[in-house]
Amino acid sequence: MASTKVQRIMTQPINLIFRFLQSKARIQIWLFEQKDLRIEGRIIGFDEYMNLVLDDAEEVNVKKKTSKQLGRILLKGDNITLMMNTYVIREIISCLLEYGSWWHLVRVHQMQIETM
Repeated sequence: MASTKVQRIMTQPINLIFRFLQSKARIQIWLFEQKDLRIEGRIIGFDEYMNLVLDDAEEVNVKKKTSKQLGRILLKGDNITLMMNTYVIREIISCLLEYGSWWHLVRVHQMQIETM
């Protein structure tokens, strides 16, 4: 009986940023040493230093629950701590509201990967 395993391939950070650019996904960026501020927008350009040009950028204050429209901005790569698709954020919030835990979402995704 042949065993099928999921082959894990390392994804380079630059490739993930390129995918965000190609898909025109709205992303959220966590800022270095700014735990209460996030930047959301769509990547329309980047370079090898992870400097990003964002369109429809918005500054989100998670503590005050406020946001401020910024338009098109250049965000230096030195300021970036984390980058994620806002779709993921909506999925986590949905699971928290429905099941009381984000762990359910993690298990569902693990099961989907295992069945591939």
